[in-house]
This record gives sequence, structure tokens and C-alpha cells, in this order.
Amino acid sequence: MNTLDEWTDAACRELGLDPASLDVKLVLDLARDVAHGVARPAAPLTAYLLGVAVGQGRPLAGSAARISQLAAQWPPADHAAGDGAARDGAVGDRPAPCE
Repeated sequence: MNTLDEWTDAACRELGLDPASLDVKLVLDLARDVAHGVARPAAPLTAYLLGVAVGQGRPLAGSAARISQLAAQWPPADHAAGDGAARDGAVGDRPAPCE
């Protein structure tokens, strides 16, 4: 058992979750896609948002696929110059954050 498996098992025990119900590869792949396609700090936030969505009844695989696709289409960070749109909650043609 590696460190990731040990951590996952311990965190699941702490939260009362069944480790067998997890799709670790799917979550890690999503985090990778977001970290490389959007920004590294967006990866853990996106994993959390995915968890919230699944907790509200949305399908795991479908939700992860939608977010991975969004990350793949995200413009490079230097593409969205500071044009003042950030004051409105959006950058360039990017959607505003969730409320």
C-alpha cells in the first residue's frame, strides 16, 4: 500500500466513507486536467466542487467529464489581460464564479 492509498483509507475512516466507493483515478485525472489547463490552485477547488455536485446528486463521471472538457477549452492565463472584467467576477470571456 502506498502513501496515497494509506491517506485515502485514513481520510475515509475519519469521514465515515467507504473507500471502495471512490474513483480515485477519476478525481486525480480531473485535478491534473484542471491544474494543467487552468491553474494549479484550481485543482483542489475543483475537486471540492465535484464533491459538492456529487453530494447534491449529480453523476460523478458525467460531472468530471464536463469539468475536464471545460478545463481543456480554457484559454491560457496570459490570454485574459487585465481589462477590468475581473471586477465583474469574470475574466475575459470566462464565466463568473459560482455564488
